[in-house]
Amino acid sequence: MPKPNPTIEQMAAFCKRKGFVYPSSEIYGGIAGFYDFGHLGVELKNNIKREWWKTFVQQRDDVVGIDGSIITSPMVWKASGHIDGFSDVLVDCKKCGSRFRADTLIEEKLKISAAGMPFEDISKEMARHKIKCQKCGGDLGEPKRFNLMFSTHIGPIEAESSKSFLRPETAQIIFANFRLVQENARLKLPFGIAQIGKAFRNEISPRDFLFRMREFEQMEIEYFVHPEKQEECPYINESLDYGLNVYSEEMQKQNKNMQKISIKECLNKKIIKTTWHAYWLAQMHEWFVSLGASPEHFRIRQHVKGELSHYALDTWDLEYEFPFGWKELQGLSNRADFDLKQHMEHSKSDLTVFDEETKKKVLPHVICEPSQGVERAFLVFMFDAYEYDKKRDNVVLKLHPKLAPIKVGVFPLVSNKEELVKKAKEIYCQLVKEWACAFDVSGSIGRRYSRQDEIGTPLCATIDFQTLEDSTVTLRDRNTTQQIRVKISELNNVIARFLNGKN
Repeated sequence: MPKPNPTIEQMAAFCKRKGFVYPSSEIYGGIAGFYDFGHLGVELKNNIKREWWKTFVQQRDDVVGIDGSIITSPMVWKASGHIDGFSDVLVDCKKCGSRFRADTLIEEKLKISAAGMPFEDISKEMARHKIKCQKCGGDLGEPKRFNLMFSTHIGPIEAESSKSFLRPETAQIIFANFRLVQENARLKLPFGIAQIGKAFRNEISPRDFLFRMREFEQMEIEYFVHPEKQEECPYINESLDYGLNVYSEEMQKQNKNMQKISIKECLNKKIIKTTWHAYWLAQMHEWFVSLGASPEHFRIRQHVKGELSHYALDTWDLEYEFPFGWKELQGLSNRADFDLKQHMEHSKSDLTVFDEETKKKVLPHVICEPSQGVERAFLVFMFDAYEYDKKRDNVVLKLHPKLAPIKVGVFPLVSNKEELVKKAKEIYCQLVKEWACAFDVSGSIGRRYSRQDEIGTPLCATIDFQTLEDSTVTLRDRNTTQQIRVKISELNNVIARFLNGKN
């Protein structure tokens, strides 16, 4: 029987059993760090991306989108620093040959955060605490750097001149296209450029199901501002009263607990340095909450000194309380002008923007970069929706209607009455033109309700003998199990109001 709060292993098993996610090429033993999305998983994943794009691109007049290529000039990755510095620290077991990320071993052994720990400190900690192999208990070799990029070759000849890489992130494609997008879309500062797409990282030890993968998707925005107007956020008033669980650098240093603080207080106390950064933190948190996630399961955590990336002036992570602890869900960095400056230097292209007010060219700053893994968002919504209902004796996946893979389940009350089956099929064909629907005639009506509950379907329409008399159907709410009678002629409108939260 499933537990009310599933572990990551139980969630992986549930996703496989219900058709959400499968280990890639499982019939051949699978391959670590790669997963395939089943018939329900692909719908949920697409719905997540659709809602994100609608909220942060289509409904804003200051953000536009692009879709960049997965393979690009290796000079892009030279300029960004990925070729020389995009690495994790690897250790090999001398006895069994197993490989591990050294920082992960330190975290699990010492119960501390090793994020951003310098190479030299990692080596010292490994030696000082005599950390052993997790698999066989053998001695580990000396730590060494391991570049995380997947390399490939362009064209028929494998030579150094044809070497390229699968992109390890989507951000650099935005920077490389900055000039064209800004001119073509006639963008004026401040503005953002968004992208959803695949990224690839050759993780040493992928783990925790969809949390740490070798192939994944990102949803991110690079938001550009005038370098002299970094405090001029015209939207900040709409977020000032928004409350967040905050875990600042100071709180971490003093071993204090996180506190719920409003954006206004964060700015007044200078916990968050810029209004733009505060605004985007609130926006991204609110997006998850608007789609059904509990606000108490999130916090924002500031990177401490030594953890910051070389390009960042300040970074906050939006974290989620997974079964295996508080972990990064989304990174929001102030990248300043690092990336555009690097690409200007390496490409010899002018990436400045002409400022009409001062009549001068300026190099924009990325005041905030909300960067989100689609699969991690997928996990968040699955964990927050998962509930074991003792009364029903089955899982009820309370996904927000906008995210639910199937919107309406349609079935006849009994499957051995031809007239009911025919009418149910007719109604299904009507509804499927507007909504993702499921038609089911197998088993008892109770079992069919349970099947839809377990995959998150918010509504079920049952065609019974009364339908044949008065052209009404029973519409059942997944969360409450309450039922109402609805005329077939009004069914689409009633469903639309419910799915849009207007029931």
